[in-house]
Amino acid sequence: MKKLLELLKEKKFKDLRIHISTLHAPDIAEAMAEVSQKESLLIFRLLPKDLAVEVFSHMEPSYQVEFSQLINEDELKELVNELNFDDKIDYLEEIPANLVKKILQNTPENERRLINQFLNYPEYSAGSIMTIEFVDLKKRMTVREAINRIRKIGVDKETIYTCYVTDNERKLEGIISLKELILSSEDSKVEAIMNKEFISVETHDNQEDVADKFLKYDLLAMPVVDSENRLVGIITVDDIMDVMEEETTKDFHMMAGMQISEESYLESTVAGLFKKRFPWLAVLMISATFTSAIMEHYQALIASMAILSANIPMLMGTSGNAGAQASTLMVRSIAVGDVEFRDLFSIIWKELRVSFLIGLSLAFLNFIRMYIIGNYTFLLSFVVSLTLIATITLAKLIGSALPMFAKRIGLDPAIMANPMISTILDALVLITYFTITSLFFHF
Repeated sequence: MKKLLELLKEKKFKDLRIHISTLHAPDIAEAMAEVSQKESLLIFRLLPKDLAVEVFSHMEPSYQVEFSQLINEDELKELVNELNFDDKIDYLEEIPANLVKKILQNTPENERRLINQFLNYPEYSAGSIMTIEFVDLKKRMTVREAINRIRKIGVDKETIYTCYVTDNERKLEGIISLKELILSSEDSKVEAIMNKEFISVETHDNQEDVADKFLKYDLLAMPVVDSENRLVGIITVDDIMDVMEEETTKDFHMMAGMQISEESYLESTVAGLFKKRFPWLAVLMISATFTSAIMEHYQALIASMAILSANIPMLMGTSGNAGAQASTLMVRSIAVGDVEFRDLFSIIWKELRVSFLIGLSLAFLNFIRMYIIGNYTFLLSFVVSLTLIATITLAKLIGSALPMFAKRIGLDPAIMANPMISTILDALVLITYFTITSLFFHF
């Protein structure tokens, strides 16, 4: 990329054309996003047609829209027509409706109808990320006929490594790998060697569930069927990798108490970042008024023993960290399918034992810190240490249970991550601390 920029700066266009042809499409797309619009267009004009299409497909969606305005309409139509079907759908979803209409004006009626159908699939569904570029076979074919068909139509397909066996009504009957075809006798029937026990998803299945199946079954491609088991498309592993990145990014935003953003940080405006961050912080701030109300309720206790206030930050911080550990672990376990709601009681029983051991160990260290090192009274050191055991146990149980309940009622478990858990625990820590203190000091 460094050499590309140097040649561009020195206007050595002949050498630049030669050098570009040795680069990977994602690297060229990245370089184009870093230079001026004029230089970006110049690089694009020097690309061979096939490479230009591949580079365009690797551009960030926001930059694709921006770059579309640099080239003329006819050039854009030709470019979009050459894209793989799933890349074409991704691009058309990003651009304004009036531009979509212009691009599809000269598209054949059957393809236009298909595109409109894809654009109408729910966001984040299997239908919205699938492609129609797959190899279909018939079970009555011989292996020789199947391989000849792959040679004939495979050049324009997303993948040929897995083929799909359908009947005359397009109902999926089985799948077969290219390896199985090549290693089988040429006179064997496809029906005899195809795999009838296959994994598939429906068009309206959530993309996160699809990603889980890819991970669980180590798939390279997965068929997508409609409600009548008709094959309508496939999802390939490269599309699922994008989904995984998208879902991970979404979870990070949710766990940080932010609205989801599809823009990169540098592309985001100050106003945009404000809108994404402010609402959650406002909700959490208002929720924190419960903490103030609890403090006011126990004002007499605090006034009579001012030393109590000194231990509140430690108790809140330690309990918040304990809850964050449990919730983060649980969100991740739910995301990869390690746990289900039916495992809730097993999870609570395990976390109860773990939290008690952690609480007891930290309470022992805290007692030494307060009584021996800090010269606090024995009773106060004992009360704070006992509170630590109780609050850490509460934190671990709440941190592991809330994401499970969120998933159960259809919410994203990541909502119940660090900021939300900390806000809930702050109130519970104060109630527990002052209740135990009142019992031992007879307030």
